[in-house]
Amino acid sequence: MIQQWFNWRTTLFIAAICIVSGTIYYSNYLSKKIAADERHKVETWIESQKILLDTNNNINFNLAAKVSVENNDIPIIETDEHDKISGNYKNLDSNLVKSDKNYLTKKLAAFKQQNQPIIVIISNNPYIANKYYYGESKLQQEVKYYPIVQLILVALFIIVLFTAQRTNYISTQNQVWAGMAKETAHQLGTPVTSLQGWIEMLREINGNEKIVPEIEKDVNRLLLITDRFGKIGSQPHLEEKNILELVQYMMDYIKRRAGGKVEFVLNTNKENIPAKVSPPLFDWVIENLLKNALDAMEGKGTIEVNILYQENNIIIDVSDTGKGITKINLNKVFKPGFTTKKRGWGLGLTLTKRIVEDYHKGQIFVEQSDVGKGTTFRIMLPVNS
Repeated sequence: MIQQWFNWRTTLFIAAICIVSGTIYYSNYLSKKIAADERHKVETWIESQKILLDTNNNINFNLAAKVSVENNDIPIIETDEHDKISGNYKNLDSNLVKSDKNYLTKKLAAFKQQNQPIIVIISNNPYIANKYYYGESKLQQEVKYYPIVQLILVALFIIVLFTAQRTNYISTQNQVWAGMAKETAHQLGTPVTSLQGWIEMLREINGNEKIVPEIEKDVNRLLLITDRFGKIGSQPHLEEKNILELVQYMMDYIKRRAGGKVEFVLNTNKENIPAKVSPPLFDWVIENLLKNALDAMEGKGTIEVNILYQENNIIIDVSDTGKGITKINLNKVFKPGFTTKKRGWGLGLTLTKRIVEDYHKGQIFVEQSDVGKGTTFRIMLPVNS
Protein backbone atom coordinates (compact mmCIF):
# COMPACT_ATOMS: atom_id res chain seq x y z
CA MET A 1 0.00 0.00 0.00
CA ILE A 2 2.80 2.40 0.92
CA GLN A 3 4.64 1.67 -2.33
CA GLN A 4 1.48 2.44 -4.31
CA TRP A 5 1.27 5.89 -2.72
CA PHE A 6 4.96 6.74 -2.98
CA ASN A 7 5.35 6.61 -6.74
CA TRP A 8 6.96 9.25 -8.95
CA ARG A 9 3.75 11.29 -9.10
CA THR A 10 3.60 11.59 -5.31
CA THR A 11 7.30 12.46 -5.17
CA LEU A 12 6.85 15.16 -7.81
CA PHE A 13 3.83 16.57 -5.98
CA ILE A 14 5.65 16.68 -2.62
CA ALA A 15 8.70 18.28 -4.27
CA ALA A 16 6.49 20.94 -5.86
CA ILE A 17 4.85 21.70 -2.50
CA CYS A 18 8.26 21.97 -0.80
CA ILE A 19 9.56 24.32 -3.51
CA VAL A 20 6.50 26.57 -3.36
CA SER A 21 6.41 26.52 0.47
CA GLY A 22 10.09 27.42 0.63
CA THR A 23 9.59 30.21 -1.89
CA ILE A 24 6.61 31.63 0.02
CA TYR A 25 8.57 31.54 3.29
CA TYR A 26 11.61 33.23 1.77
CA SER A 27 9.44 35.78 -0.07
CA ASN A 28 7.69 36.69 3.18
CA TYR A 29 11.09 37.07 4.81
CA LEU A 30 12.25 39.37 2.01
CA SER A 31 8.99 41.32 2.09
CA LYS A 32 9.34 42.00 5.81
CA LYS A 33 12.96 42.99 5.34
CA ILE A 34 12.08 45.35 2.48
CA ALA A 35 9.18 46.79 4.53
CA ALA A 36 11.55 47.56 7.43
CA ASP A 37 14.06 49.11 5.03
CA GLU A 38 11.36 51.22 3.37
CA ARG A 39 10.11 52.48 6.73
CA HIS A 40 13.65 53.53 7.54
CA LYS A 41 13.84 55.32 4.16
CA VAL A 42 10.58 57.16 4.88
CA GLU A 43 11.86 58.23 8.29
CA THR A 44 15.08 59.47 6.67
CA TRP A 45 13.05 61.32 4.03
CA ILE A 46 10.93 62.99 6.74
CA GLU A 47 14.06 64.08 8.58
CA SER A 48 15.44 65.58 5.37
CA GLN A 49 12.17 67.48 4.91
CA LYS A 50 12.42 68.89 8.42
CA ILE A 51 15.96 70.05 7.73
CA LEU A 52 15.00 71.71 4.47
CA LEU A 53 12.08 73.53 6.14
CA ASP A 54 14.16 74.66 9.13
CA THR A 55 15.88 77.90 8.06
CA ASN A 56 17.74 78.17 11.39
CA ASN A 57 19.45 74.80 10.95
CA ASN A 58 23.10 74.86 9.95
CA ILE A 59 23.23 71.25 8.76
CA ASN A 60 24.37 70.68 5.20
CA PHE A 61 21.31 71.34 3.02
CA ASN A 62 22.87 69.55 0.06
CA LEU A 63 22.77 66.22 1.90
CA ALA A 64 19.16 66.78 2.98
CA ALA A 65 18.13 67.71 -0.54
CA LYS A 66 19.87 64.66 -1.94
CA VAL A 67 18.04 62.35 0.52
CA SER A 68 14.74 64.05 -0.33
CA VAL A 69 15.19 63.65 -4.07
CA GLU A 70 16.48 60.07 -3.98
CA ASN A 71 13.18 58.71 -2.64
CA ASN A 72 11.49 58.07 -5.97
CA ASP A 73 9.77 54.73 -5.33
CA ILE A 74 7.88 54.87 -1.99
CA PRO A 75 4.51 56.70 -2.21
CA ILE A 76 3.89 59.06 0.77
CA ILE A 77 0.94 61.24 1.84
CA GLU A 78 1.21 63.89 4.57
CA THR A 79 -1.73 64.65 6.91
CA ASP A 80 -2.31 66.62 10.08
CA GLU A 81 -3.00 65.11 13.49
CA HIS A 82 -6.66 64.52 12.47
CA ASP A 83 -5.69 62.65 9.26
CA LYS A 84 -6.68 65.61 7.11
CA ILE A 85 -4.64 65.60 3.91
CA SER A 86 -2.39 68.64 3.76
CA GLY A 87 -1.81 68.42 0.02
CA ASN A 88 1.80 67.34 0.36
CA TYR A 89 2.48 63.96 -1.25
CA LYS A 90 5.31 62.07 -2.90
CA ASN A 91 5.59 59.52 -5.76
CA LEU A 92 1.92 59.61 -6.73
CA ASP A 93 0.43 60.32 -10.17
CA SER A 94 -0.11 64.09 -10.34
CA ASN A 95 -2.52 63.79 -13.27
CA LEU A 96 -4.78 61.47 -11.28
CA VAL A 97 -4.59 63.78 -8.26
CA LYS A 98 -5.85 66.66 -10.42
CA SER A 99 -8.51 64.70 -12.32
CA ASP A 100 -9.88 62.62 -9.42
CA LYS A 101 -10.79 64.48 -6.24
CA ASN A 102 -11.02 61.25 -4.27
CA TYR A 103 -7.71 59.83 -5.50
CA LEU A 104 -5.67 60.93 -2.47
CA THR A 105 -8.46 59.82 -0.10
CA LYS A 106 -8.52 56.35 -1.67
CA LYS A 107 -4.74 56.08 -1.53
CA LEU A 108 -4.70 57.24 2.10
CA ALA A 109 -7.21 54.52 3.03
CA ALA A 110 -5.05 51.92 1.28
CA PHE A 111 -1.85 53.17 2.98
CA LYS A 112 -3.55 52.96 6.40
CA GLN A 113 -4.13 49.24 5.86
CA GLN A 114 -0.56 48.62 4.67
CA ASN A 115 1.63 50.45 7.19
CA GLN A 116 1.49 52.36 10.45
CA PRO A 117 2.10 56.11 9.96
CA ILE A 118 5.22 57.94 11.02
CA ILE A 119 4.22 60.79 13.35
CA VAL A 120 6.24 63.99 13.70
CA ILE A 121 5.15 66.05 16.73
CA ILE A 122 5.42 69.78 16.12
CA SER A 123 3.88 70.98 19.38
CA ASN A 124 2.58 69.29 22.54
CA ASN A 125 0.47 72.16 23.84
CA PRO A 126 -1.61 72.53 21.82
CA TYR A 127 -1.02 69.15 20.20
CA ILE A 128 0.05 69.65 16.61
CA ALA A 129 1.61 66.90 14.52
CA ASN A 130 2.17 65.74 10.98
CA LYS A 131 1.43 62.15 10.00
CA TYR A 132 3.14 60.47 7.08
CA TYR A 133 1.31 57.51 5.57
CA TYR A 134 3.19 55.47 3.01
CA GLY A 135 2.48 52.51 0.74
CA GLU A 136 4.41 49.68 -0.81
CA SER A 137 7.06 50.24 -3.43
CA LYS A 138 6.98 48.37 -6.74
CA LEU A 139 9.79 46.12 -5.52
CA GLN A 140 7.85 45.07 -2.44
CA GLN A 141 4.73 44.42 -4.51
CA GLU A 142 6.71 42.22 -6.91
CA VAL A 143 8.23 40.26 -4.02
CA LYS A 144 4.79 39.92 -2.43
CA TYR A 145 3.10 38.52 -5.53
CA TYR A 146 6.03 36.46 -6.77
CA PRO A 147 5.08 33.28 -4.79
CA ILE A 148 1.56 33.40 -6.25
CA VAL A 149 2.95 33.67 -9.78
CA GLN A 150 5.36 30.82 -9.08
CA LEU A 151 2.57 28.71 -7.58
CA ILE A 152 0.50 29.20 -10.74
CA LEU A 153 3.47 28.28 -12.93
CA VAL A 154 4.24 25.15 -10.90
CA ALA A 155 0.56 24.15 -10.98
CA LEU A 156 0.46 24.62 -14.76
CA PHE A 157 3.66 22.59 -15.09
CA ILE A 158 2.21 19.73 -13.02
CA ILE A 159 -1.08 19.82 -14.96
CA VAL A 160 0.74 19.73 -18.30
CA LEU A 161 3.02 16.93 -17.08
CA PHE A 162 0.12 14.82 -15.78
CA THR A 163 -1.92 15.46 -18.92
CA ALA A 164 0.98 14.44 -21.15
CA GLN A 165 1.66 11.35 -19.04
CA ARG A 166 -2.01 10.36 -19.00
CA THR A 167 -2.34 10.91 -22.75
CA ASN A 168 0.75 8.81 -23.35
CA TYR A 169 -0.58 6.09 -21.02
CA ILE A 170 -3.98 6.01 -22.74
CA SER A 171 -2.32 5.97 -26.17
CA THR A 172 -0.08 3.07 -25.14
CA GLN A 173 -3.03 1.26 -23.59
CA ASN A 174 -5.09 1.71 -26.76
CA GLN A 175 -2.24 0.40 -28.89
CA VAL A 176 -1.94 -2.69 -26.65
CA TRP A 177 -5.69 -3.33 -26.84
CA ALA A 178 -5.77 -2.82 -30.59
CA GLY A 179 -2.74 -5.10 -31.03
CA MET A 180 -4.27 -7.82 -28.85
CA ALA A 181 -7.59 -7.58 -30.69
CA LYS A 182 -6.01 -7.78 -34.14
CA GLU A 183 -3.76 -10.65 -33.07
CA THR A 184 -6.79 -12.49 -31.67
CA ALA A 185 -8.65 -11.95 -34.96
CA HIS A 186 -5.61 -13.18 -36.87
CA GLN A 187 -5.24 -16.29 -34.70
CA LEU A 188 -8.97 -17.10 -35.03
CA GLY A 189 -8.98 -16.57 -38.78
CA THR A 190 -7.02 -19.68 -39.74
CA PRO A 191 -8.93 -22.33 -37.71
CA VAL A 192 -12.29 -20.73 -38.61
CA THR A 193 -11.45 -20.92 -42.31
CA SER A 194 -10.44 -24.55 -41.79
CA LEU A 195 -13.72 -25.26 -40.00
CA GLN A 196 -15.65 -23.84 -42.94
CA GLY A 197 -13.88 -26.35 -45.17
CA TRP A 198 -14.72 -29.19 -42.82
CA ILE A 199 -18.38 -28.11 -42.82
CA GLU A 200 -18.50 -28.42 -46.62
CA MET A 201 -17.00 -31.90 -46.36
CA LEU A 202 -19.50 -32.93 -43.68
CA ARG A 203 -22.36 -31.56 -45.77
CA GLU A 204 -21.56 -34.10 -48.51
CA ILE A 205 -21.82 -37.05 -46.11
CA ASN A 206 -25.27 -38.52 -45.65
CA GLY A 207 -26.69 -38.45 -42.12
CA ASN A 208 -25.21 -35.07 -41.14
CA GLU A 209 -28.21 -33.00 -42.24
CA LYS A 210 -29.08 -32.01 -38.64
CA ILE A 211 -25.54 -31.61 -37.34
CA VAL A 212 -24.10 -29.41 -40.11
CA PRO A 213 -26.53 -26.44 -39.68
CA GLU A 214 -25.79 -26.28 -35.94
CA ILE A 215 -22.04 -26.42 -36.49
CA GLU A 216 -22.42 -23.78 -39.20
CA LYS A 217 -24.18 -21.45 -36.72
CA ASP A 218 -21.27 -21.73 -34.30
CA VAL A 219 -18.72 -21.14 -37.06
CA ASN A 220 -20.66 -18.09 -38.24
CA ARG A 221 -20.62 -16.88 -34.66
CA LEU A 222 -16.84 -17.27 -34.61
CA LEU A 223 -16.66 -15.34 -37.88
CA LEU A 224 -18.65 -12.51 -36.31
CA ILE A 225 -16.34 -12.45 -33.27
CA THR A 226 -13.30 -12.42 -35.54
CA ASP A 227 -14.78 -9.54 -37.51
CA ARG A 228 -15.43 -7.58 -34.31
CA PHE A 229 -11.89 -8.02 -33.02
CA GLY A 230 -10.52 -7.11 -36.43
CA LYS A 231 -12.34 -3.76 -36.34
CA ILE A 232 -10.87 -2.76 -32.95
CA GLY A 233 -8.02 -0.30 -33.46
CA SER A 234 -9.11 0.83 -36.91
CA GLN A 235 -11.79 3.23 -38.00
CA PRO A 236 -14.87 1.11 -38.82
CA HIS A 237 -17.24 1.84 -41.66
CA LEU A 238 -20.49 3.35 -40.36
CA GLU A 239 -23.78 2.51 -42.02
CA GLU A 240 -27.22 3.96 -41.50
CA LYS A 241 -29.25 1.29 -39.72
CA ASN A 242 -32.47 1.08 -37.77
CA ILE A 243 -31.33 0.95 -34.14
CA LEU A 244 -34.57 -0.70 -33.12
CA GLU A 245 -33.98 -3.70 -35.42
CA LEU A 246 -30.38 -4.16 -34.22
CA VAL A 247 -31.41 -4.10 -30.57
CA GLN A 248 -34.36 -6.43 -31.16
CA TYR A 249 -32.13 -8.94 -32.97
CA MET A 250 -29.61 -9.01 -30.14
CA MET A 251 -32.36 -9.28 -27.50
CA ASP A 252 -33.78 -12.30 -29.32
CA TYR A 253 -30.31 -13.86 -29.48
CA ILE A 254 -29.71 -13.44 -25.73
CA LYS A 255 -33.28 -14.47 -24.90
CA ARG A 256 -32.77 -17.91 -26.46
CA ARG A 257 -29.86 -18.50 -24.06
CA ALA A 258 -31.36 -16.91 -20.95
CA GLY A 259 -33.95 -19.43 -19.80
CA GLY A 260 -37.64 -19.02 -19.12
CA LYS A 261 -37.30 -17.10 -15.83
CA VAL A 262 -35.93 -13.95 -17.46
CA GLU A 263 -38.37 -11.53 -19.07
CA PHE A 264 -37.22 -9.24 -21.89
CA VAL A 265 -39.07 -5.96 -22.56
CA LEU A 266 -38.40 -3.47 -25.38
CA ASN A 267 -40.03 -0.02 -25.32
CA THR A 268 -39.66 2.74 -27.92
CA ASN A 269 -41.34 5.97 -28.99
CA LYS A 270 -40.68 5.44 -32.70
CA GLU A 271 -40.74 2.44 -35.01
CA ASN A 272 -37.83 3.52 -37.20
CA ILE A 273 -34.81 5.09 -35.50
CA PRO A 274 -31.99 5.57 -38.01
CA ALA A 275 -28.40 6.10 -36.86
CA LYS A 276 -24.97 5.67 -38.38
CA VAL A 277 -23.33 2.69 -36.69
CA SER A 278 -20.99 -0.18 -37.33
CA PRO A 279 -23.46 -3.12 -37.07
CA PRO A 280 -20.95 -5.75 -35.80
CA LEU A 281 -19.53 -3.40 -33.17
CA PHE A 282 -22.89 -1.95 -32.10
CA ASP A 283 -24.25 -5.50 -31.73
CA TRP A 284 -21.26 -6.20 -29.51
CA VAL A 285 -22.17 -3.22 -27.30
CA ILE A 286 -25.76 -4.35 -26.81
CA GLU A 287 -24.65 -7.96 -26.32
CA ASN A 288 -22.19 -6.98 -23.59
CA LEU A 289 -24.81 -4.92 -21.74
CA LEU A 290 -27.45 -7.66 -22.00
CA LYS A 291 -25.00 -10.36 -20.85
CA ASN A 292 -23.94 -8.22 -17.87
CA ALA A 293 -27.59 -7.68 -16.98
CA LEU A 294 -28.23 -11.40 -17.26
CA ASP A 295 -25.26 -12.23 -15.01
CA ALA A 296 -26.37 -9.64 -12.43
CA MET A 297 -29.83 -11.25 -12.12
CA GLU A 298 -28.49 -14.81 -11.65
CA GLY A 299 -31.09 -16.45 -13.87
CA LYS A 300 -34.32 -14.64 -13.05
CA GLY A 301 -35.76 -11.14 -13.32
CA THR A 302 -36.53 -8.56 -15.98
CA ILE A 303 -34.29 -6.92 -18.58
CA GLU A 304 -35.88 -3.80 -20.01
CA VAL A 305 -34.53 -1.79 -22.94
CA ASN A 306 -36.00 1.67 -23.55
CA ILE A 307 -35.12 3.46 -26.80
CA LEU A 308 -36.02 7.13 -26.93
CA TYR A 309 -35.64 9.25 -30.07
CA GLN A 310 -34.96 12.93 -29.28
CA GLU A 311 -34.11 15.94 -31.39
CA ASN A 312 -30.34 15.66 -30.92
CA ASN A 313 -29.79 12.25 -29.33
CA ILE A 314 -30.91 8.65 -29.41
CA ILE A 315 -31.10 7.36 -25.84
CA ILE A 316 -30.86 3.62 -25.15
CA ASP A 317 -31.40 2.52 -21.54
CA VAL A 318 -30.61 -1.07 -20.62
CA SER A 319 -32.07 -1.87 -17.19
CA ASP A 320 -32.06 -5.01 -15.08
CA THR A 321 -33.49 -6.10 -11.74
CA GLY A 322 -30.23 -7.60 -10.56
CA LYS A 323 -27.95 -7.06 -7.57
CA GLY A 324 -26.86 -3.55 -8.56
CA ILE A 325 -23.47 -1.85 -8.30
CA THR A 326 -22.05 -0.47 -5.06
CA LYS A 327 -21.07 3.21 -4.90
CA ILE A 328 -17.42 2.22 -4.48
CA ASN A 329 -17.46 0.35 -7.81
CA LEU A 330 -19.48 2.87 -9.85
CA ASN A 331 -16.35 4.70 -11.02
CA LYS A 332 -14.53 1.44 -11.82
CA VAL A 333 -16.98 -0.40 -14.06
CA PHE A 334 -15.45 0.91 -17.31
CA LYS A 335 -11.83 0.51 -16.22
CA PRO A 336 -9.85 -2.34 -17.81
CA GLY A 337 -9.45 -5.38 -15.59
CA PHE A 338 -12.35 -4.55 -13.27
CA THR A 339 -14.83 -7.41 -12.84
CA THR A 340 -16.96 -8.89 -10.06
CA LYS A 341 -17.22 -12.25 -11.85
CA LYS A 342 -15.11 -15.26 -10.99
CA ARG A 343 -14.18 -15.62 -14.66
CA GLY A 344 -13.41 -13.00 -17.27
CA TRP A 345 -10.79 -10.38 -18.07
CA GLY A 346 -12.88 -7.34 -17.17
CA LEU A 347 -12.60 -5.86 -20.68
CA GLY A 348 -16.23 -6.11 -21.82
CA LEU A 349 -17.42 -2.72 -20.58
CA THR A 350 -14.04 -1.15 -21.38
CA LEU A 351 -14.37 -2.16 -25.04
CA THR A 352 -18.05 -1.17 -24.97
CA LYS A 353 -17.11 2.35 -23.85
CA ARG A 354 -14.42 2.57 -26.52
CA ILE A 355 -16.82 1.46 -29.26
CA VAL A 356 -19.54 3.92 -28.21
CA GLU A 357 -17.35 6.95 -27.55
CA ASP A 358 -14.43 6.60 -29.97
CA TYR A 359 -16.13 4.98 -32.96
CA HIS A 360 -19.71 6.27 -32.68
CA LYS A 361 -18.99 9.64 -30.96
CA GLY A 362 -21.58 8.89 -28.30
CA GLN A 363 -21.64 8.49 -24.53
CA ILE A 364 -22.19 5.56 -22.18
CA PHE A 365 -22.50 5.72 -18.41
CA VAL A 366 -24.34 4.25 -15.43
CA GLU A 367 -27.59 6.20 -15.27
CA GLN A 368 -28.75 4.62 -12.01
CA SER A 369 -27.84 1.73 -9.76
CA ASP A 370 -29.33 0.59 -6.46
CA VAL A 371 -27.87 -2.33 -4.55
CA GLY A 372 -30.39 -5.15 -4.50
CA LYS A 373 -32.71 -3.43 -7.01
CA GLY A 374 -30.83 -3.22 -10.29
CA THR A 375 -28.80 -1.10 -12.68
CA THR A 376 -29.48 1.08 -15.72
CA PHE A 377 -26.79 1.72 -18.33
CA ARG A 378 -27.46 4.60 -20.71
CA ILE A 379 -26.13 5.00 -24.24
CA MET A 380 -26.47 8.36 -26.01
CA LEU A 381 -25.87 8.42 -29.77
CA PRO A 382 -25.93 11.58 -31.89
CA VAL A 383 -28.83 11.90 -34.33
CA ASN A 384 -27.84 11.93 -37.99
CA SER A 385 -27.77 15.43 -39.40
